[in-house]
Amino acid sequence: MTLDIPRLHTDRLVLRAFEARDLDAYAAMCADAEVMRWIGDGGPVDRAAAWKQMALFIGHWPLRGFGMWALEDAASGHLVGRAGYYQPEGWPGAELGWLLGRQWWGRGMATEAARAALAQRDRFGIERLISLVRPANERSSAVAARLGARLARTVDFLGAPVHVWEHPAG
Repeated sequence: MTLDIPRLHTDRLVLRAFEARDLDAYAAMCADAEVMRWIGDGGPVDRAAAWKQMALFIGHWPLRGFGMWALEDAASGHLVGRAGYYQPEGWPGAELGWLLGRQWWGRGMATEAARAALAQRDRFGIERLISLVRPANERSSAVAARLGARLARTVDFLGAPVHVWEHPAG
């Protein structure tokens, strides 16, 4: 089966489908407690769970018609994180999300990747778009604000408060 996952390019990044070769780098990100502090239940996950996440991200594309991209540093070819759309069953809406390995923080790559993904919104027919950010996650709140999202409300989600940022239609 061939998946039609668009490949995108920014000044510094390649947004592409996850591949088996990404597992070591992605598992290392997922094992880092500081990276995972604001994701899911707030704790690191093991290699097997990282593999399952990658499979979920790939499977999301044919099920929803959009999904998460692996983020590759264009200069080095290293996996730096993930960004894109996510809406599993039971989610409060189509979410624009991002995650970077800690060594890539502070370089504007999350904003760059999320902006590239956001530019594809109409292509995927996503009318209502949100970003879910834990209240104390100042870095991700800043990314959402830079993308033009507005803080709409706080909800209890996955057992903890979450800010719902709404991205205006383009």
